[in-house]
Amino acid sequence: MTLEIRLLGPDDGAVLDRVAPDVFDHSVAPRWAAEFFDDPRHHLAVALDQGVVVGFASGVHYIHPDKPPELWINEVGVAPTHQRQGAATRLLAALLDHGARLGCVQAWVLTSPENTAARQLYARAGGREAGELSVMVEFPLAPRR
Repeated sequence: MTLEIRLLGPDDGAVLDRVAPDVFDHSVAPRWAAEFFDDPRHHLAVALDQGVVVGFASGVHYIHPDKPPELWINEVGVAPTHQRQGAATRLLAALLDHGARLGCVQAWVLTSPENTAARQLYARAGGREAGELSVMVEFPLAPRR
């Protein structure tokens, strides 16, 4: 099997019209996909098998008043049919390379301590786990009128 790894640009939203089952958490919403691609700080690398998206890695590069640019890796996902074949490694490498070209000085990602597969992927890619445990806090936001 030969996978094509491709970094999508603002005119590539139609690539997401053909996505294998269980790649993303939910179906791709055209409105949100368009908004994603309209923002130049959002980045999406995809793995294509005969034109079908079978994996992705997404990230956002951002700046802060007191820090140089960093790349936040939001998520890496691969269809069950294509797992354990190197797709996630190649997707992550493409996203990290892109972040470096953008001038990001660091990339980071969060995962749960129990997600052994993700932790192994990130370690193979050269990532090192931070010394302190992070805790994610969620704030549900209700639409305001």
